[in-house]
Amino acid sequence: MTSSNTAPQAKTLTNGVDVDQLMNVIGSIEADAGYAKFQWRATNQWIDGELSRSQIKGFYAGNEEDTTRDQAFTLDADEPPIAAGENRAPNAMEYLLHALASCLTGTLVNHAAVRGIEIDAVESSYAGDMDVRGLFGLADNVRKGFSKVVVNMRVKSEASVEELTEMALFSPVYDVISNSLPVEFTLTTL
Repeated sequence: MTSSNTAPQAKTLTNGVDVDQLMNVIGSIEADAGYAKFQWRATNQWIDGELSRSQIKGFYAGNEEDTTRDQAFTLDADEPPIAAGENRAPNAMEYLLHALASCLTGTLVNHAAVRGIEIDAVESSYAGDMDVRGLFGLADNVRKGFSKVVVNMRVKSEASVEELTEMALFSPVYDVISNSLPVEFTLTTL
């Protein structure tokens, strides 16, 4: 029983990260491997022209369906005029670069926090090279997506470049982009 005079326990923050929360999750996973099974979800609808709208709300984590989100996040994607769009939002390839950027940065900061390594600043830039002949079906030997992604990350920390790099590369999005992964695709008619 908690008395009314007891102050709430302060969070242990390193790099702005709640280390106690991360350690609780790690402990739960060590006790039950099923706790590590996460499923992220999105739904999408074509609006008009090149505009595509995704809704992201529910996900599965920690052996249960998550209920912490009251409303869905809405993300729009469009194309620039050169690709018949109206520049109303970033395109899917730009979102992919954003996903890589946010995941590499977040992974680095979280791993550093758990290890007690202070990070003072992280800045990065991303460039994805793409030959759209593959996308348009004009060349069978040209990949449809990025042929290469270049990441330049600058980190202010006392840790070594090697240790910082090792921590950043735990990124799940980096893993998905840099390695092949099976995608089950089904299309039906309405």
